[in-house]
Amino acid sequence: MKTTDPIADMLTRIRNATIARNPTTELPYSRMKLAIAKILKDEGFIEDFSVTKEKYPNIRVVLKYAPNRVSVITGIKRISRPGLRRYARHTAIPRVRSGLGTVIVSTPMGIMSGHEARRRRLGGELLAEVW
Repeated sequence: MKTTDPIADMLTRIRNATIARNPTTELPYSRMKLAIAKILKDEGFIEDFSVTKEKYPNIRVVLKYAPNRVSVITGIKRISRPGLRRYARHTAIPRVRSGLGTVIVSTPMGIMSGHEARRRRLGGELLAEVW
């Protein structure tokens, strides 16, 4: 099935899985989704991810929960969308929830967290924010 906005689809699947308290969720494979999953793992929002080798490859995301079964991801939101792209210079990359969350940025050097983009002095398209 083709989607207009695959990143929004990925974020919605993760959001729905955390609300339902599912241990894992599966996403159709793409390199951009894989890079976003890597950032979510590095920032501590998901437990792990892996690529399944089937007829059509999928990304299996293992969600992270606190001991009382509360999701580590409180909120996840798409910023830039196909109808309205949002860009920011490295000085204007927002801080999410006073540094408790992170923003995911697509820069000329690849997809990275807002912290890394500010450190490398790179601006780009603001893809999503997670807290």
